[in-house]
Formats: sequence, C-alpha cells, structure tokens
Amino acid sequence: MFVGRLGQACSRGTKARRWPFVSCCCLQPRMAKLHSGKGDHLDRTKENTRQQILTEAVVESICDLSPTVKSLSLRVNNEDFSFKAGQWVDFFIPAIKTVGGYSMSSGPHKLQHQGILELAVKFSQHPPAKWVHTQCQVGSKVGMRVGGDFNFDPQDGDQSKDLLLIAGGVGINPLYSIVQHVVDLHHLQGRETAYKPGRTVLLYSARDEGELLFREQIMRLCQEVPDISLQCFVTQQQDFKTPSQFPRPRVGRITQEVLKVELSGLHGDHILSYICGPPPMIESMADHLSCLGVDSDNIKFEKWW
Repeated sequence: MFVGRLGQACSRGTKARRWPFVSCCCLQPRMAKLHSGKGDHLDRTKENTRQQILTEAVVESICDLSPTVKSLSLRVNNEDFSFKAGQWVDFFIPAIKTVGGYSMSSGPHKLQHQGILELAVKFSQHPPAKWVHTQCQVGSKVGMRVGGDFNFDPQDGDQSKDLLLIAGGVGINPLYSIVQHVVDLHHLQGRETAYKPGRTVLLYSARDEGELLFREQIMRLCQEVPDISLQCFVTQQQDFKTPSQFPRPRVGRITQEVLKVELSGLHGDHILSYICGPPPMIESMADHLSCLGVDSDNIKFEKWW
C-alpha cells in the first residue's frame, strides 16, 4: 500500500509498481516514486511514522466477515500501546519470517477502554494472511507495532471538518476505524473545548454485496449519529435478494458526478477526504476530487494492492 497526501507517496504491500498518480485537466501529471518491490514489509515502510512499542497480543475471537475476509479480535495488555484512527500495525507471527501489515478496523476508544483491537484480513498467499485464514486460532499469540501516517486525530480546539471517506473493498478497514472515532467524538460533546465533528459521508464500493464488510455496523452508527451517512456501490452484481434488510446498493462505480453531489452537501473550505482501496481507484477518486475543487492538501490516501 501507499500512504500520504495527494502527490506524496510511501509504500507498503506485497508488490510495488510504478503508477502515474494524477492526470486530469486540473493538475499536471505526476509520477509517484515507489519502491522496487524488493525487500519485506518493514523495508517498504521504513519511511513511515512508526511507534517504538512492540507488544504481544492474544487472539480472543475469529469470525468470517465474508467468503474471503476474516476478522480477528485481539487482546492487548499494554497500557502504553495506542493508535490513531486509520493507522495500521506491523503484524509479527511466531515461526513466520514475513511480517504483515494490517489496518485496524476498530476505533482507538475500544482499545483504550476494553483492551481490544480488531483487524480484518483478506485471504491471499502472502504468508501472514494465509496464516490468519488457515492456522490462526483463539489463544494464538502475535506481536504488533503501530505505524502509518494515514489517520484522523483531531485535538480539542481544532476547527471542525467535514469528512468524505471513499473505500474500495477491504480498504474499508481504516475508514471504518475513522467512522467509529467520529462517533466517539460526538459522545464527548458537552465540554467547551471538545472537537466538534462536522458531517461524515462514507462512499463504499465492493465487487458484490457479500464483500461489503461492516455494512450493518456502519448503518447502526448512521442511525446513532445522523451526521454520518453511508452509500454503497457494487461493481460486479446485478441481481439482489428481495426483500433485504439493507438498502439496495447502487450498481456501478463511484463517479465524478456522485462525488459532486456529495460535496455539494459539505462545507467546501473545511473538507478532508480519506481514500483507501486499490491504486487505480485511488488515482481516479483523487483526480475527480481535484477537478471538483478539493484542495490537494486535504486529499489523503492509502493504497492496498
């Protein structure tokens, strides 16, 4: 994955390639300087912010979120271990040399108050992901260290911002963490200096309904906090169950017109956009947002391979 602001890049993931980052009528084409792909996750993320604390965690539960994604709930018994919404962990597995990297799908509040951190891992042949899907069990012990510069961490007294979150596939993980953090910030209202969240819009695209992770949980959060909204899209599904407990997702990709409509309901000078998904999607969304007038400094991204 790559993480940064528009026009900046770092890398993380199982492969690395060169992508022309943004090219549209609004911006000059730029090339993101990426790593060659040699070396492991730690080498690829050596320029990212990273905590020094390496802590042990114990798997408390495992469940299937979809046919291809498993959720891990991990118990962390270290009061000095913390993270910001949107960050990831280096994931160390005993007896496996390869180090994984996974974004938290839970919010910081859950770790602070319950000692629990959650990850959602998609199956692949990459050794850490394969271990999660084929060998991990309740009671398994792993090591974790927090890293990443893609995060939402407003402080008391900061100016309120509207958030436009755009997720593709398993890229929902850090954005779901951010949504949960926004809900927790709403619960802190009442203190004069508390950060006051603006509106939060989440646009979520997946191949089909079965891969729309956390949809039920996010919809409950939208009901709890009316200033949060969710709109889902599927790119490879035409037929839907009737009746369904969920609103029918829109068929097709997230377009510039969709973004234009959503941006019209936000405060233009106070918008932050966080995008996480496959690299081509990131480039397309960043291109559209720039053409629609969103300041490049306010477009933050994380790319998953």
